[in-house]
Amino acid sequence: MAIIGFNFEKIDAERKKDSVKGKIDIKNNVAVTNISKKDIKTGSNSQKVARITFDFNVNYEPKIGSMKFTGNILYLSESDKIDGLVKEFEKTKKVNQEVMPVVLNNILNRCNIQAIILSQQINLPSPVPMPKVNISNKKAQEKKQKK
Repeated sequence: MAIIGFNFEKIDAERKKDSVKGKIDIKNNVAVTNISKKDIKTGSNSQKVARITFDFNVNYEPKIGSMKFTGNILYLSESDKIDGLVKEFEKTKKVNQEVMPVVLNNILNRCNIQAIILSQQINLPSPVPMPKVNISNKKAQEKKQKK
């Protein structure tokens, strides 16, 4: 069970307003839109993989901008597991619970990195909170600790 391929098919980023006052809410959403079987050549052999298509969206409230990523992942496993994964998705439109964490973590890792880069390029707030360094006065801290 491994991710052997990751491809972006479409990336769309838009800033709608120049400035906004007040709080900005950022909502991320990922959805698996399709799972299909695909044969890939590995040397002289051919292996069956699951092609998992996804949409990842970043929406800003108030509506100052948005980003949308569409892509696919190639998931390698035993042939019968691939068949079961595809059949289960066709029936329920849900991803198998065993496969879901691997797939979603990979999508989130790749898409969040691209979303941070794009947000910087079109002057939107980062969709992922960035670490901040706080420098405080040592004397003020010592006084607080003595009290």
